[in-house]
Amino acid sequence: MNAKATLTLKALAAGALLAASAAASAQQAANTWAVSVGYNNITSHKTDALSAPSIPDSETKPSSDAQPVLNIIYNFDDHFSALLGLGTPYSHDLYGAGSLSGTGKLGTLKQLPPTLFAQYHFLDATQPVRPYVGIGVTYAMFRDEKGSGTLTAISNPGGPPTTFTVDNAWGATPQLGVTWDVNPHWFVDAWVAKTYISTTVHLSTGQSANAPLNPTSEAITVGYRF
Repeated sequence: MNAKATLTLKALAAGALLAASAAASAQQAANTWAVSVGYNNITSHKTDALSAPSIPDSETKPSSDAQPVLNIIYNFDDHFSALLGLGTPYSHDLYGAGSLSGTGKLGTLKQLPPTLFAQYHFLDATQPVRPYVGIGVTYAMFRDEKGSGTLTAISNPGGPPTTFTVDNAWGATPQLGVTWDVNPHWFVDAWVAKTYISTTVHLSTGQSANAPLNPTSEAITVGYRF
């Protein structure tokens, strides 16, 4: 092999090593940012029974809803990161449960649950598929609560329309997820999380109900590392 060919091979090898190093650094560099967008679905548990005076075992079950989500991610090092989950408000219909099963829709509301996660990613940062665990703090904000005619008929027959409010609340959110690196910059992220949160529903007629909603969320997003 002549000297020119040898130099060419060495140059190609050096270029490959530099490219591999650049790819690895894009995947594992500390103090870097990433963003991802996708959809998140939330499913909540039913409320406890309304306080007296009311029909015994009068419960409410919220419907599920999926909305776009935006995640802002900061990587501290190869394994530890922080994620702030934001999105648009979720809309939930409230249906009768317990002794109110079959009565139909009792109301509607919207809620927004921004969550800040601390995450630990397993395996080496150069691995294309990495599972992770996280723990987050959620602040659930409720708004646009509207009661239906059915709610009035049950809680205040013959009286003015029944309205209701739901208290904002804090909760803890453990998380399990996995990321798949399509290339050094683009990735797919999927997770499931459960928020342990309890709030209180207040009716204008004076009744109230504890609401251990404890929602489960499933999300899938596509992201980009800077």
